[in-house]
Formats: sequence, C-alpha cells, structure tokens
Amino acid sequence: MAEWKSFNPDEDEEEEEVEEGTETEGDHQFSGRDSLIFLVDASKAMFESLDEDGNTSFDITIQCIRNVYTSKIISSERDLLGLVFFGTDKHKNSVDFKHVYVLHELDTPGAKRVLELDKYKGKKGRAHFSEAIGHNEGYSLSDALWICANLFSDVKLRMSHKRIMLFTNNDNPHVGDNTKIKLAITKASDLRETGIFLDLMHLKKDGGFDIALFYRDIINISEDENLGVQFQESAKLEDLMKKVRAKENRKRALCRLNLKLSKDLALTVGVFNLVQKAVKPAPVKLYRETNEPVKTKTRTFNRETGSLMLPSDTKRAQVYGNRQIVLEREETEQVKHFDDPSLILIGFKPLALLKKHHFIKPAQFLYPDESLVTGSTTLFNALLTRCLEREVMALCRYTPRRNMPPRFVALIPQEEEMDSQNMQVTPPGFHLIFLPYVDDIRRLQVSDKVTAGREQVDKMKEILQKLRFKYRSDDFENPVLQQHFRNLEALALDLMEPESVEDLTLPKVNMMDNRLGPLVDEFKELVYPPDYNPEGKAVKRKPAGEGKGHAEKKVKTEVSVSEEDLRNYVKKGTLGKLTVPVLKEACRGYGLKGSKKQELVDVLSDYFSKH
Repeated sequence: MAEWKSFNPDEDEEEEEVEEGTETEGDHQFSGRDSLIFLVDASKAMFESLDEDGNTSFDITIQCIRNVYTSKIISSERDLLGLVFFGTDKHKNSVDFKHVYVLHELDTPGAKRVLELDKYKGKKGRAHFSEAIGHNEGYSLSDALWICANLFSDVKLRMSHKRIMLFTNNDNPHVGDNTKIKLAITKASDLRETGIFLDLMHLKKDGGFDIALFYRDIINISEDENLGVQFQESAKLEDLMKKVRAKENRKRALCRLNLKLSKDLALTVGVFNLVQKAVKPAPVKLYRETNEPVKTKTRTFNRETGSLMLPSDTKRAQVYGNRQIVLEREETEQVKHFDDPSLILIGFKPLALLKKHHFIKPAQFLYPDESLVTGSTTLFNALLTRCLEREVMALCRYTPRRNMPPRFVALIPQEEEMDSQNMQVTPPGFHLIFLPYVDDIRRLQVSDKVTAGREQVDKMKEILQKLRFKYRSDDFENPVLQQHFRNLEALALDLMEPESVEDLTLPKVNMMDNRLGPLVDEFKELVYPPDYNPEGKAVKRKPAGEGKGHAEKKVKTEVSVSEEDLRNYVKKGTLGKLTVPVLKEACRGYGLKGSKKQELVDVLSDYFSKH
C-alpha cells in the first residue's frame, strides 16, 4: 500500500549518508580531511633565551602549536594533527630512526593532547623535556621527513591536504655534511611530488636567519599557498601565529564549476568564501550511557499495518484546485532541477551601474582552476585584463549546486596588488556580487519637512571628527562567541574557571567624554527645545473618544521663557525650535498677534530687532 506525502518544492529531500571525512560542497575528488604535522627542532639552540623574560624559541613554538590545537578543536575538529621532534637524544617512531621522537601521531585534536603539551611549557617544561627526551645534534633532517611521510601514509582516511610545518632557528643544520644535505633535498623533492607541502616557520637567530644557506631547496614556494606571508624570522608569538594561520587556513573552494562564455567556450573556476560569519558549533547528541555520538536514521511506516515502507512505496502529492496531483520521486527531483552547476555569461555592463544599495549578502571570489580544464588560467587572465581596461563588469547566471535555483550575479574585476617587499596583498580575480531582485529593494518615503540647518550640520561634523579612530574589523571579537569557546576550553581541560573575555564592542564612554568636552551640550542647544527632557517619559496621546466618562488628566507644561532667553534665540536664529504654546505665550506677554508658528516667529523677531 502506497503512502502519500505532501510535496513542497522548497523542502529538501532526505540526505543520503556521506562517507566519513568528505564534504558535500565541491567536487568529490577534492573532499577529505586536512592534515598537518608540526616538525619541531629540539636541539639546544632552540632552548636559548630570546628576551629578558627568559622566553625561548621552543617556548613560543609549543605555545603556537597549543593555540592551533585548541582552535582546531573548536573550528575544525575533523582535521588531523601530529607533532614530531627531531634533534632529540631518545627516539620513538615506527622505523626506529635515531634522534626523531613522535609525540603525537596524526589524529583529531583533543583535550588530552593539549594537556600533554602543557607539560613542556615554561622553565619547568623545558627542564622536563631535557630530562625525559633530551637533545642531540647528530640528527638527519631526511630521517625526520621520512617519518612524517610515513605518518601520512598510515592514515586510512581520505585526506584532501597534507602539510608539514618545520619550526627551527638553525639556518644550516648539516654544515659540512654533503651526504645529509643531498638526502634532505631528495626527500623534500619526494614529498613535493606526492602532494605534501613543506613550510618553514623560522625563528629568531643571532646574526639573522639566512634561508639561502640550506632551506631554499627544501621548502615549497607555491604560487597559491605562500603568497602574502612575510618571510621574516619570528621572535614573538604573535608573529609566529600570523605566519602559521596564513599557512594552515584552508583554501578549499566552495565549488568548482564551468564559466561558460559561449556555447563552445568555457573555463573552470573555483568559488571561494573570503568572509564567513562565525557561529557557535552545532550541538552533538550523545548517548547518555556511553557518551558516544548518536546517529539518527529516518524510517517510514504504514500507519494502518505498522510495516516498514521502502522509498519506492512512497509518493508525493500536492493539491491544486481540489485535485490531488501525485508525483513520482524522479519528478520531484526534476522540479527542483533548474540547471547544471555553472556560471553562464549574459553580457557586460559599466561598473558605474553597480550601486552600494545592491549589496544583499557577502560576496564570493572567483579564481581560475587548472585541475579540470587546462588553459583556464590563461583565458581567465585575458578576460580579467579586458574587464579592467574597459571598466566593465560581467553579468552571469549562477547555479552553485544542482538543486539550487539560479541567481543573477555581477563579476567585479580586481587587479593584483603587491607591497614594497613584492608580496601579494590582493589576489587577481573576480568578486561575485549577488544582484537583488526588484522585490528586494524597498522604496523609502523620506520626509523633507524637517531638515537640519547649516549650523547644526557643522556642529555634528565637529563631533564626528573628534570621535574618529582607525577601525580594524579584526580588533573586535564577538564576546558571546569568545566566552562560549572559553567555557568549552575550561570544561575540556578541567580548569577551575574559564578565562574572562573583555568585551571590546562596548563604547569607551570616559574617553569619548574627554574628547568631546562641551560639544555635546552645544549640539543639544542647537537641536532640542529648552523644555526638552531626554530622560523624561513620552506622553501617549489617547485617540479621540477613548476614555469617555473618566476624568482626563491634563499634563501641565512650562510655556514661559525669559526675555533674555528669547533675545538669545533670536540672535542665533533658533527661535523656530520653540513649541507653538511657548511662542504664543511670549507673544501674549508683549502684545503681539499671530496664529501659525511662522507668523509667531516673524513677529517676535521683528519686535526684538527694534527693541
């Protein structure tokens, strides 16, 4: 017996279970987990003091790795992380290579690993490391890279990105030993061929760190991975974290699709999110007795017989005009299908036609992709160059995924920018701007009856000039999110209480008052009437006829103004800010006549100009 379900075209179908470690966005061959191994130099040079506080290169390295662990637990708990020391006296690895110690194999980060790292923090932590693991200068970097490659190969899950970060303050580790140098260069080349990226996080060294001595032939200089990173030695945790974040942040495309310029001409582009709203992670349902994650499965049963129903036993229906229209599963999928994922060029328009009020959601970014269609980069650059020269934007029909309706978008060209050190500041490509429909734009009825005077505008400009400051969006963290993450960290690490978070979004009232001085009071005198009380409660007027039979309470207002105040208002030209009852009372006191507000203002101005 078939079971009928109401069909809603906007309702998503039941999602099929996706293999663990994959993402639904983008092409399947680019999905998987990001993996990262921290390869740390543990020689004695890393334990020498950098500053007066006694901090060492090893200290800031451990703190940096700890920060990455905690951030990954919150933001990307499915990513794989590992930690390997080289230059150690003791060794622990799968192939028994000397002077290489694997502290953490590739696995998802957790509170246990963070607590293990805390054992090596500070002066006591360095002493504990020297006693438990020790130091030795007889290591071979080739052996350390070999072990890292084995850690990647031992993982059975699909990995989308493999990266090794090498932390050291020794710019020439194998000086005078050509055999070890050649082995290290050869192994680094092998890693590069197998898709493993090797990045150097070099730390401060007396006399400066010279990459050309050894590491130039070791590390990767990839066009799309290392642009924008400052290749300067790090002496502080902030500098090191900046370089690590620039490297470890995933640059995974939301989707890869064809940009069709005509029926017979197309290129492949990757769509990236440059800005994304930070939100609290979704809660995970756990089984009460074992604390294991609970997987939910949906099953459909016949209400009459209670028997389990297969997908082929169910159909969807929609009522139109008192008639039930039955749809098969294939037909419901066809209703949702508008077009294959693609960007289809419609035409070109001048950039001046795009206005600020057309912005409705954060833009995305287009960059060429050579992995699917060879030659896409060349054609993409040619299109970008012509759009920049002619100052035009490309209008396209954008379908990001198969079951999503298309949107009209504008592709805004962006030219590449370099800084003084010839490092890329902004990448070349197109910003994908979502265009609004007619219904998305409201027509606001703006009243012109009340307009500010020139003196009021100038005074407000003066106030704004005093309150200006150099704004940076990354200087203001979301206090609710940060407190939430601190609470999770305290719970996972079994801390006594979470770390307090300073709310940087609150205004600095004292500093603002010191900057403004008397400007606020002067502005109030120009804008508000003398009887205005901003802290008083507004009186709500009752509609006509309401409350009959009850005694009406009359609100008494002060309508008298001294002669000196009236002369000041006339002198400043702000007499019109007074209410009509106040003006009438003033005219009555001097024997003047008038009914409308403008007449009252005119007769009072004439009177005080003559007397």
